[in-house]
Amino acid sequence: MENGYVKSNIENGIATVTFFHPQSNSLPGIILRALAREIETMGNNPEAKVIILKSDGDKTFCAGASFDELIAIKDIETGKHFFSGFAGVINAMRKAPKFVIVRIQGKAVGGGVGIASASDYTFAHDSAAIKLSELAVGIGPFVVGPAVERKMGASAFCQLTINAGEWHNSLFAQQKGLYAHVFKTHREMDTAILSLAQKLAASSPEAMKMLKKVMWEGTEHWDKLLLERAEMSGTLVLSDFTKNFISSFKKK
Repeated sequence: MENGYVKSNIENGIATVTFFHPQSNSLPGIILRALAREIETMGNNPEAKVIILKSDGDKTFCAGASFDELIAIKDIETGKHFFSGFAGVINAMRKAPKFVIVRIQGKAVGGGVGIASASDYTFAHDSAAIKLSELAVGIGPFVVGPAVERKMGASAFCQLTINAGEWHNSLFAQQKGLYAHVFKTHREMDTAILSLAQKLAASSPEAMKMLKKVMWEGTEHWDKLLLERAEMSGTLVLSDFTKNFISSFKKK
């Protein structure tokens, strides 16, 4: 992946999965699929007791869908295939038989908010504002919507979706349940993440597996649902509105 990467390691029972893309950690299809595979692999690895999911860099956590890839989509099937990449990541996170802790070091947009919402426990830096910008682009947060609504509630999801151009700060995200803790410094955040991960790595794997299953009850249909949502986004991304918006944005 010359334009980004996904990597992982396991240390003392703690698996860390890291993704990166030079364009503000945006997510092209190849990274989405590699990320889903790596989460699934760590979920099935008996040496990993808990998973930390993070992105590299100290600014943006995730800028969402790659605009370069969006503007290259020419048919519904290609569009569905691209957006199903987000479905794959969310489903891998919810189905992993281990708790997934997500580290949000900066702003999260669109799919980045979806990843935060699909976590079991989320730590964030004070700068980690969120935005669901999809409607402004001419599509909608269809794939990430179920995860965001489950985590933050229908009211917050509608607020984020309708006012697509507005950033909501980390306090809003914490008050709505997206973030468990917000920190002023990255060092404080990383210390707290490691502390919890170490405690979980020393806890009963079977108890955590059962708890994870209970916590995600009612989402068993998401394998099908999120693919249906991916087709909705894949259809809308072909519109002149979306093509014109992305072209204008890229010229700025």
